[in-house]
Amino acid sequence: MMKKGPILAMITMLTTMNATAQVYLDPQAPLEQRVEDALSRMPLHEKIKVLHAQSKFTSAGVPRLGIRQLNMDDGPHGVREELEWNTWSPAGWTNDYIVAFPSLTCLAATWNRDLARLYGHSVSEEFAFRGKDIMLGPGVNIQRTPLNGRAFEYMGEDPVLAGEMVVPYIQAAQQNGIACCLKHFVLNDQETDRFAVNVNVSERALREVYLYPFKKAVDEAHVYTIMGSYNLWQGTHCCQNDALLNGILKDEWGWDGAVVSDWGGVTDTHEAATGGMDIEMGTGTDGKIRESEFTYDDYYLGRPFEKLIEEGRLPMSLLDDKVRRVLRTIFRTAMNPRKVIGSQCSEAHYDACRQIGEEGIVLLRNEKGILPLEAADYQHVLVVGENATRSLTLGGGSSELKTLRDISPLEALKDVFGQQMDYAQGYTSGRALYDHVDHVDPAENARLKAEALEKARAADLVIYIGGLNKNHRQDCENGDRESYDLSFGQNELIAELARLQKNIVVVMFGGNPYAMPWLQQVAALVHCWYLGSEAGTALTNVLTGQVNPSGKLPVTFAKRYEDYPYVKYGAEAYPGVGKQVYYREGVFVGYRGFEKDKSQPLFPFGYGLSYTTFKYGKPALTPDADGWTVTVDVTNTGSREGRETVQLYVGEQMPQADNPVKQLKDFVKLSLKPGETRTATMHITKEDLQTWDEQQHRWTLMSDRFRAYVGASSADIRGKVDFSL
Repeated sequence: MMKKGPILAMITMLTTMNATAQVYLDPQAPLEQRVEDALSRMPLHEKIKVLHAQSKFTSAGVPRLGIRQLNMDDGPHGVREELEWNTWSPAGWTNDYIVAFPSLTCLAATWNRDLARLYGHSVSEEFAFRGKDIMLGPGVNIQRTPLNGRAFEYMGEDPVLAGEMVVPYIQAAQQNGIACCLKHFVLNDQETDRFAVNVNVSERALREVYLYPFKKAVDEAHVYTIMGSYNLWQGTHCCQNDALLNGILKDEWGWDGAVVSDWGGVTDTHEAATGGMDIEMGTGTDGKIRESEFTYDDYYLGRPFEKLIEEGRLPMSLLDDKVRRVLRTIFRTAMNPRKVIGSQCSEAHYDACRQIGEEGIVLLRNEKGILPLEAADYQHVLVVGENATRSLTLGGGSSELKTLRDISPLEALKDVFGQQMDYAQGYTSGRALYDHVDHVDPAENARLKAEALEKARAADLVIYIGGLNKNHRQDCENGDRESYDLSFGQNELIAELARLQKNIVVVMFGGNPYAMPWLQQVAALVHCWYLGSEAGTALTNVLTGQVNPSGKLPVTFAKRYEDYPYVKYGAEAYPGVGKQVYYREGVFVGYRGFEKDKSQPLFPFGYGLSYTTFKYGKPALTPDADGWTVTVDVTNTGSREGRETVQLYVGEQMPQADNPVKQLKDFVKLSLKPGETRTATMHITKEDLQTWDEQQHRWTLMSDRFRAYVGASSADIRGKVDFSL
């Protein structure tokens, strides 16, 4: 055996010492040891560098130390196409086509936690394959108003439903080494004046409604990153709000992740530095000015922050806390050896897309059992409506997706009806633009309408496929809807089609409720949200009965816009006056407010029909270690296999005036064969019974006598059982 020479021995010794010393590069070392070791090696300038963007969608690592940058991209329905380094222009790649997954409103409508996990797993695999570390999503802002242009990105009006669905989504995604960036924290519930509106909300409503799903994600999913919101709370922008980001999120909740700003959400160096912001993105560099005029180092958390540290006006400990949070994120994602390679446009992902879409579709009306459709029953089928062919993966703002393939409803229906099917567009809505409404020629719409009506005269079945789309002032970031009515003359078109043909099935896409003056004239109504790349297949499978619909509404559909709980409080409640908006309805959001006002909705929260029927037994309640277990037997009394979501609500036996009659606390989805009976098992914890005491600033019990409600929707209660502490 040859002896090592002195030089080789010295190199070996130094290499070994260096490798041993570099704890931060050891993936087997405890996370906090890696973080502290890396932090100890970083001078001031390198610490500052990791706190702000270096391009449109990346923030810097530490190349000298081999610490990788963070690659971010918009979600949560799929990976956004690649953009140029410093502009909003597409990079023009040919390998960034992806699967568009259904909108999060559709996921919420499944009421299926297993599908939420499948969604998070599948979409994160595409992010991983594209080399991303942070997925900007999902979103759990509350659907307070049906006019919110961005509500399709969220999970409905109820915080418990949103919280229960977002936890498995995040867990599955982060298990793959992709950080979820939960957004938008918090109270970003409208797009009107989103950059400047100050939200005034009671402490109780803030805690019980708007913060609830975020806390659920922190406590149970350990979400790695959270995105601050544009709006203000207590007069301070949420991206630099000390009471919110430090006081509640980091100190009270004990969260160790990194706060990422919404793009352009930071407005002041001192407030951002002391207010809890960790990674500043999108400030100033909007592609409209040259990099030489304003560099990424000029961000508020760039040179200006560095100067405050150098001059001793802010302590190094403040900077170090931010850097620790960024390093944790890097080690959990970009430098996580267990991060998956992932895949893109796999058949497994298309299958997941289709399955989520099928279970999220909600059957709202089915007179005389016209659905499911049998091709042999009709000789001349007419499909009417722009959404039968329009791509609904384009537009919408940051959630716009570049897909490899999209199956349209018309394409899938042709496979069923073949030559006996015809198509008429019926209306046109213009291009899907981000910042303004495209002009639509009234004469063209009149021509399209006349063509559809003429063809309907010869049809024995009309399938209307319309609703909302991703245009500005529809379901689109950066602007709210202008009316509760459908746009582009659809209400009039549907009514006239229904007068010509009683066999009319209406299919609607969209992330928000809408008025339905024609409802009693149509035979069936199906609401689809946005179904992604497999939209046509998922819809056709439901319409033809290959899949029994099982979706339930995650939001209340009102008969009139004026029935929504906040509307009676006037413009101050929405969209605000003088950049101030007041949530005067308090905790009475959605179905809670409808019950308080004794207002009958068009379709209640939790509602959805099936092609079969379900009978509920008598619920039973028994104490358990954490609270109470509620059980109820459910029987499929129809002739088709189907799925039923059993919902558990809880309220006081004698509800106080300032408390909702009942609130969702748990749910379970059962799959039942014809004639089969299964037991739904749900839980109530003591924490579920608490309300926020604004005098004591803590959770407390306001009563000791409660009632559990088991139902098929918030308005269809099949059984009640009383209990006390």
